[in-house]
Amino acid sequence: MNTLVLFALLFFCMAIGMPIAISLGLSSIVTIVFFSQDSLASLTIKMFETSEHYTLMSIPFFVLAGVLMSTGGVAKRMVNFAIAAVGHLQGGLAIASVLACMLFAAVSGSSPATVVAIGSIVIAGMVKNGYPKEFGAGVICNAGTLGILIPPSIVMVVYAAVTEVSVGRIFLAGVVPGLVLGLMLMVAVWWRAGKLKTTPPPKASMGEVLRALRESMWGLMLLVIIMGGIYGGIFTPTEAAAVSAVYALFVAVFIYRDLGFKDLPHVFLEAGRTTVMLMFIVANALLFAHVLTTERIPQTIAEQIVGMGMAPWMFLMVVNVILLIAGNFMEPTGIILILAPIFFPIATQLGIDPIHLGIIMVVNMELGMITPPVGLNLFVTSGVAGMPMMR
Repeated sequence: MNTLVLFALLFFCMAIGMPIAISLGLSSIVTIVFFSQDSLASLTIKMFETSEHYTLMSIPFFVLAGVLMSTGGVAKRMVNFAIAAVGHLQGGLAIASVLACMLFAAVSGSSPATVVAIGSIVIAGMVKNGYPKEFGAGVICNAGTLGILIPPSIVMVVYAAVTEVSVGRIFLAGVVPGLVLGLMLMVAVWWRAGKLKTTPPPKASMGEVLRALRESMWGLMLLVIIMGGIYGGIFTPTEAAAVSAVYALFVAVFIYRDLGFKDLPHVFLEAGRTTVMLMFIVANALLFAHVLTTERIPQTIAEQIVGMGMAPWMFLMVVNVILLIAGNFMEPTGIILILAPIFFPIATQLGIDPIHLGIIMVVNMELGMITPPVGLNLFVTSGVAGMPMMR
C-alpha cells in the first residue's frame, strides 16, 4: 500500500508540472506523515545528513571548475587543437567538433556545458563551410552527451553518492566507453559528411598541431590532475574536485587571462546557482530513497525478482527499457536519484557489479538527453544554434 501511495504521489506531482525536486520531497513527506510508522523527524535528520555527505561535497567544486573552463577560453583552444589535428579529413570540421566535445567533456563534467562551450564556437563555422545547420547542431547535440560519461562527471558523482560506490572506480569505468562512443560518432560523422561534398581545410603542419596542443595543454592538464591525483593516491575524489576548481581559476585568470577579477562574481554566481539547483534535487531525492529503504521497497522487489529466477542479462535488458522510457520525460539527475536506489539492491542480489550498472545508467542518460520531449541537450542546442527544437 505504501509503495503504491509513494509512486502514485510522485507521478501525479510530476504530471501536473511540479519540479522534480518538489515532487520527490512532497511525495516522501506525505507518505511518512499519513501512511508510514516512521517519524517526520527522520526526514529532518536525512536532510541535514545530505548537507554533510562527503561525496556530494565534490559537486560544487566540479561545477565551479566547469564554469571557469567554459568561460575562460579553454573551449576555444581545444577547438583550435582539434581542427589542427583532424580538420583536414573528410568532414574534418564536424569530426574536430566531436573531438573538441570529448576533450571538453573531460574537464567540465556536464553535457549542457559542453554543448554551450563548443557549440557556440563550431556550429557557425560549420555552416560557413557548407554544412547544413541541422547537421552541425545534431553533431554537437550528440557529442555533448559525452560530458556525463567521460570523467569527471557530475552524474557519476550523484550515482556514487546514492549507491555508496567508489567515485574513483566509476570514473575509471567511464573512460573506455566514452572513448569508444566518441570514436563511433566520429566514424558516423565521417561517413555522413562524405555525402555533403564539403571541402575540408588544408592539412595543418606538425608545428601548427604542436602549437595548438601546447596552447590547450593547460586545460587538458585538469584531467591529468583529477585522474592522476585520485589513482596516484594523492587525494580523494572530493579533494580532487577542490583542487580542480582552484586550478581552473588559476588557468583562467593568470595563464589564459580570458577572465578578469571583475568577471569572477558572475562566474561564482553562475556556479552557485547550478549547485543550489542540483543539491536541492539531491536532498529531496535522498528523502525519497530514505522512504524506499524504511519501507523495504527495493528489497521486496529484489526478493520477488530473484524468486522468479530472472537471469542478470534479462534484468539489465529491463533496466535499459525502463531508462529509455524515463529518459523521454525526466532529466538525468532525477532518473539516477529515483531509480538507482531501486535497481541497486536488485543488481547486488543478482551478482551484477554496481559499477557496471552505473555505466549502463549513465549511457542511457545520454540517450535521454537527446530524446524529445524533455531532452535537455535538445533545448540547449536549440538556443546555441538559434533554430527551433523541432528541426
